[in-house]
Parts: sequence; C-alpha cells; structure tokens
Amino acid sequence: MNPLRSPRLECLTNTPTGPQDAEQTSPHTALGDPKGVAEGVPTAVRPDPQQGDGRYPVAWLHITVPHGATPTAASRCECGWSHRAFGRARVLALIDNHTDHREHCPLRTAREGRDAA
Repeated sequence: MNPLRSPRLECLTNTPTGPQDAEQTSPHTALGDPKGVAEGVPTAVRPDPQQGDGRYPVAWLHITVPHGATPTAASRCECGWSHRAFGRARVLALIDNHTDHREHCPLRTAREGRDAA
C-alpha cells in the first residue's frame, strides 16, 4: 500500500432509492423561560427610572405672542374649564382668571382635602 494514497472508504449505510416519509416525533413540552425576540434580549418590563411624586398636570395655560402679531392665550382644565383670549388686555385678564381657577378648581380642592386628611 502506498502511504501517499488514502485507503478506499466504504459506505456502510444503504442509500434510499425512492421518496420516503419523514420520521415522526412526539410533541415536546416547552422547558425553561420563553425566549425573547433575540438571544440576550430581556422580556420583562423594567421599572420606569423617572418615578414621579404622584403629581400630574390638571390645568394648562398656553400663551402665544408672535412678533408683531396679536397675542393669544388658551386656558384649559380637566374639570371642563376651557377659555381662549385674543388681544393683550384679554390675555392678561385670562391669566388672572386661570390663576383664580387654580385656587378654586374642584379637582384641586378635593385632592388637597383628601391629602390633608
């Protein structure tokens, strides 16, 4: 035998000659944690790092004063208060009304009384 030549390999398995059905397996139950979108991606929701102190906006005052144009303002509250004003004098009056409404709003006074108790 020549050491430079490799020995002949013989195939020990039978080669199929026609189409055959795939081998059926029993259904497996899932084991372990469910996978995320990709390997290493966490599936749990992380806590919000910006936790507030329980306060949230109830009333908004939006004032627009374009250069050389008429000033406008809008005051809105979740209790249903909603007013708009156009012109300098009316915008200033709406600012005062908005401040007064914040002191007497039923949403704010009920919460402050509940927190005080």
